[in-house]
Amino acid sequence: MSSNSAPKVGVIMGSKSDWPVMEHAVTMLERLGVAYETRVVSAHRTPDLLFDYAKSAAGRGLQVIVAGAGGAAHLPGMVASQTPLPVLGVPVESKALKGLDSLLSIAQMPGGIAVGTLAIGKAGATNAGLLAAQIVGLQDSAVRDAVDAFRAEQTQLVLDNPDPRPAPDAE
Repeated sequence: MSSNSAPKVGVIMGSKSDWPVMEHAVTMLERLGVAYETRVVSAHRTPDLLFDYAKSAAGRGLQVIVAGAGGAAHLPGMVASQTPLPVLGVPVESKALKGLDSLLSIAQMPGGIAVGTLAIGKAGATNAGLLAAQIVGLQDSAVRDAVDAFRAEQTQLVLDNPDPRPAPDAE
C-alpha cells in the first residue's frame, strides 16, 4: 500500500513475473499520491481468489482496478465481470507474440463487460496508473491537482527543450 490511507486503486496481475511491467502503474500512482494495494491474482490458478477480490473491491473502498495479464490475459475481463468498478487492462508482453495476444484478449471483450484497454507493456502500465489517478481525482481534489501538476510538468519539459538534436558536447 502506498500510505496509511485506505487504498483507492487495486493493482493486480496474473503472475509475479508481470511485476516488471506493472510496477510502472504503481510508480505513477505513488508519484501522484494515490493510495493503492497490489497483489497477484491469477484468473487461471486462483479463480476463487479472483472472484472474492473483485466482488469485495468496492466494499473495501477501491474506486478502480488496474489488471495486468499476459498470454490469454483473462484477468481484466474476469475481474470486470465481477465488479461494478472501472477496470483498466494492461497487456503484458508475452514471449511468443510480443503482447499482441494479450492486447487482443483484453480488447476483444463482449458487449456488456467493459474493460479499458491500454498499450502493451511499460507505456500501458504507466498510462493505466495515470488514468486510475484521473478517475480517483473525480472525487479527490488533491489527486486531481497532482494530475494537473504532472501534466503541466510534461508540457514545460517540451517547451523547455524544443530542439530535437542532441546537445553539443561541452569541451
